[in-house]
Amino acid sequence: MEGTLPDGPDKAYTYRPKGSVDADDVARLADLLGVAGTPVEEHGGWHVGPQKDGSGAVLRVDAQAPATWTYHVGGPVTDNCPKGKKACPPDGGRPGKPVGEDAAKRAAAPVLEGLGLDDARLDASQVMDGVRVVNADPVVAGLPTYDWSTGIRVGAAGAVVGGSGRLLEPVRASEYPVMTAQEAVRELNEAVGHRDGRIGGCATPVPNGGPQAPDVMGGAAEPAGAEPGATNPGGTDPAAPCEPGGTPLPPKERVTIRGAAFGLAGQLEKGAPALVPAWLFDAERENGERYRFAYPAVPVERLAPEPGEAGGHLRVDRYEARDRTLTVWFTGGVCSRYTVRAEETATQVKVRLYETPVELDRACIALGVDLSDTVTLRAPLGDRQVVDAVTGEPVPRK
Repeated sequence: MEGTLPDGPDKAYTYRPKGSVDADDVARLADLLGVAGTPVEEHGGWHVGPQKDGSGAVLRVDAQAPATWTYHVGGPVTDNCPKGKKACPPDGGRPGKPVGEDAAKRAAAPVLEGLGLDDARLDASQVMDGVRVVNADPVVAGLPTYDWSTGIRVGAAGAVVGGSGRLLEPVRASEYPVMTAQEAVRELNEAVGHRDGRIGGCATPVPNGGPQAPDVMGGAAEPAGAEPGATNPGGTDPAAPCEPGGTPLPPKERVTIRGAAFGLAGQLEKGAPALVPAWLFDAERENGERYRFAYPAVPVERLAPEPGEAGGHLRVDRYEARDRTLTVWFTGGVCSRYTVRAEETATQVKVRLYETPVELDRACIALGVDLSDTVTLRAPLGDRQVVDAVTGEPVPRK
């Protein structure tokens, strides 16, 4: 129907890298990157280089899936700086103006082609000092991906000076029912998390007749149908803060979704890295900035570890109940979103928390913050007991 976000398939598969790499696999990668030397096995992985004096390129590869690799052209730490300089230049002595995006893509092309990524979507907008990074998002099973990229670093002289990625290709794993894009937006807006400025605020679809985003995924992206000032797909006021209940927070930035494509995103499945079915959203901030983010199309409870498995239990610290609204408080990290689910019986309300990393490989500070979320019960809590769904232990009342 015109003015709606896409529905997507009814079911889809996750994809996981499996197995391990040997010396021959590492040697082929080293040859592709131009790293001289013989692969040496150590501490559950492999390395090639550097020279005995610490100079030259070094390649490191984890032996087990997903066989993450890193490559860096550097040298030993030295105080032998250029004459007249008070400090040595950073990043191995490669200062200078970064090359243009097209030049960086040309420099990275042989490596990406050798890795089987010649059909990947490329983004060369990232710059670090004098180095431009070409990020390649692979196509897996015919679907675009997010947060599973290979990054190739190109120095100011136009040569490849570093990179990282995964050596093992993901293979088809588990099948799950998937949500429509509207259902994913609704769940995204219901999730809570620390405001780190990455995603922005509440996600809302573009109004009917609004500008249509360039479809970076290929194929036309249909705008969603919400008149200005109308309710969003979750049935709430799009101008209201995303967090229901609890202590009022400053208004969040409103993020407008300009398009959506069904694909795969790096996420945790049962506690292990995987590509999971996801909606890849093209969004626009209030200041006009365009960007992309992903949200799993698989309900959070399907991807969560089972009780007893690593990462399988997030504790609810306390609760408060008002009529049919149950608010729970918990300690969470600053780089994840959290969703609470409630199962009601005649005598109990069982609550469980689920965590969704904003980005799988994002470096994150180990900082705990006090967060809260609410659920609407079918009936007022009354004298029913609130318990942890995993342990069965009572949750303290606030």
